[in-house]
Amino acid sequence: MRSLFSTVTKKVIIGYLVILFFSLSAVGFALFHLYEQTSATERLVNVEFRIFELVRDLQQNLLAQENIEKQLLILKDPALSELRLSRNHEFARYALALSRPPVADPVKHLIQIVENYRRADNQLSEALFLENWDQAQKISTEITVPLRNQLLNYLAEFRQQQQQTINTGLAKLSKNTEDAFQMTVLLTFIGILLSAPVPLTVVLSIHRSVKALKEATQKISAGRFDHRPNLTGSDEFAQLAGEFTRMGEKLSELEQLQLDANPLTQLPGNRAIDREIVMRISRREPFSHLYIDLDNFKVYSDRYGYKAGSDVIAKVADLLKKVVGDHGCPQDLVGHIGGDDYVVISRLESGELLAQKIVEGFDEIAPDFYTKEDREIGSFVGEDRYGIERTFSLMTISVAVIPSDHYEYPSRLAISQDCARVKEYLKVQSGSNYMVERRK
Repeated sequence: MRSLFSTVTKKVIIGYLVILFFSLSAVGFALFHLYEQTSATERLVNVEFRIFELVRDLQQNLLAQENIEKQLLILKDPALSELRLSRNHEFARYALALSRPPVADPVKHLIQIVENYRRADNQLSEALFLENWDQAQKISTEITVPLRNQLLNYLAEFRQQQQQTINTGLAKLSKNTEDAFQMTVLLTFIGILLSAPVPLTVVLSIHRSVKALKEATQKISAGRFDHRPNLTGSDEFAQLAGEFTRMGEKLSELEQLQLDANPLTQLPGNRAIDREIVMRISRREPFSHLYIDLDNFKVYSDRYGYKAGSDVIAKVADLLKKVVGDHGCPQDLVGHIGGDDYVVISRLESGELLAQKIVEGFDEIAPDFYTKEDREIGSFVGEDRYGIERTFSLMTISVAVIPSDHYEYPSRLAISQDCARVKEYLKVQSGSNYMVERRK
């Protein structure tokens, strides 16, 4: 009996030693790969994405500098000089951020090109400051423009390579997680087959954690930046889950740069609108810029209250989305600058039709904003911005349509100025109106 007990005991001990070995091997293998995944994820978030953002910002800044420089050398307007200096300071900040460690070899080459361009741009700035326009034109043509084009070409290639690096990194994370999962399961299964059953909770816990991280990698790679791995605790799995969460938040922030939505209307704001304009200009894609403004909105809010004014702003936003949805295309942008000012960016040929439908749609819903008494009278008495009491008509809408082919070299500044000019003309007209700027 002792011999049997001894044999069984040995088998049990040997069995538990075997499963302990395989279990420790599986856990060690998983932890090692978790450490590698955590390090790779931190590099993606803190290095690769940071460089990607800076390269994108440098590209946009250079395009803005190019537009301003062309206008400045033609118009010789001091206001443009100040705007150019502002863009130069912004460019310097991006260049400084790019040179912070760790700096890879391709980035070092990029930094050198950036420094060459900055030195040439400083020469141009000195000539512009002295208002030596001939010298400035010569420096621009012979030095800064070629260097800027060289830098833009390099940035475009570098950004594409950086995007590929990020995509490769994400794919590698997914593949490594899958390999780690398969090996961990294999080692654990061998231990179970060769020995007594191990605690089921340990196996299930490792399986659940690895599966959750694999799922998180796949979903984040597919663009589901809001996915959160369902892991709790303070172990390596939970730490890696935290890194995945932070990576998703970082990617979501990059996505939100184009959608700084207005909290009331949930429409894209100024940054998204400016980015869309710059993108279409850089691609030389003709477009129509519609600037929409409500007339007599302030006195309406003073009379009916803040809540009623907010409702009007939200309903006008819904109207714009409906009009663009019915008569525009999926690439059109409906934006909310703030207050009662909106922007629609559409195809060149759609601008006038959208403006007409916006005016018609607003005139249909506007009477519902007022009481029966005000609707019947068609006006009401209120104070203007100077505190003078006078009679105001019911709200109307003005739509200024600026086609991009109106300019030889379109820019955000020129479009904004023409929008303001056309809007002021429309606001002194009676009723709701739109106007398309047709002069070249």
